[in-house]
Amino acid sequence: MTREEYLKIVNEKGYVDGNGDAASFMDLAAYEAQIVLMDINNKFHTQSELQDLLSKLTKEEIDKGVKLFPPLYVDFGQNLHLGKNVFINSGCCFQDQGGIYIGDNTLIGHQVVFATINHDVNPNKRASMTFKPIRVGKNVWIGAHSTILPGVTIGDGAIIGAGAVVNKDVPADTIVVGVPAKVIKEID
Repeated sequence: MTREEYLKIVNEKGYVDGNGDAASFMDLAAYEAQIVLMDINNKFHTQSELQDLLSKLTKEEIDKGVKLFPPLYVDFGQNLHLGKNVFINSGCCFQDQGGIYIGDNTLIGHQVVFATINHDVNPNKRASMTFKPIRVGKNVWIGAHSTILPGVTIGDGAIIGAGAVVNKDVPADTIVVGVPAKVIKEID
């Protein structure tokens, strides 16, 4: 299976049988990602070197304004899409099999988790997975230790307070906090 075939299944069906070819492709891609992540996380690199390693991980050209403070944890790598001037602080986790799209000038705090997968609720099919992409707009600030759940869209200019669990869409130019995250303020 190719990356394009896998992405077509995820984008069109949103479901992968835990015993099928797509799941096997996910496993192989995860091993490839682990090799790159070992390099990122276990020795010093300049930002330019980290951008090159992120390009290798994502199979996409990474903007020279992207900044990363390792360590970084990525399950898959090939469905993570970073805009221009994105900052990723240390300890972030990207479960990107379902697609994670980060807009330009977004700031991501320490140990933020992006989760695009849920397992089948049927115990006999628990290894099977459903996918929903996460989309983050431009100029977003995501506070430390936040968790962004499958299918969430975060509007341009929004702020996610530290420790928030975001389980539904966040309007543009708002501040959300809490578990589950709720709007507490609009940004002027």
